[in-house]
Amino acid sequence: MPYIPPKARNQFDPLIDALAERIVAEAKAEGNDAALAGLLNYTCTRLALQIVRLQFGRMRYWLIALVTGTFQNIAQEFYRRVAAPYEEKQIGKSGDVDLYEIFSEEIQKE
Repeated sequence: MPYIPPKARNQFDPLIDALAERIVAEAKAEGNDAALAGLLNYTCTRLALQIVRLQFGRMRYWLIALVTGTFQNIAQEFYRRVAAPYEEKQIGKSGDVDLYEIFSEEIQKE
């Protein structure tokens, strides 16, 4: 979780909300739900690159590490907090892949 003070959140949330609304509107205008992936990717990428440009002027290795690490942390936290619970719920509804249970049992026996 990106722990930033409420004051900073209050400053950024309206801007983020407006951008999110614009991205959704553009995806709907394209008439293709999959367009959302490209729009989200573009806006996040350009935001990161623009911040690097404004703050540091040029790209450096440590900035590449910082940006990729941040995006990886975002992805991991999103998966842990949203995707994993969703997957567990769906497994409960539809059942799991049988081989997962077999492997899990074998691992527990080791």
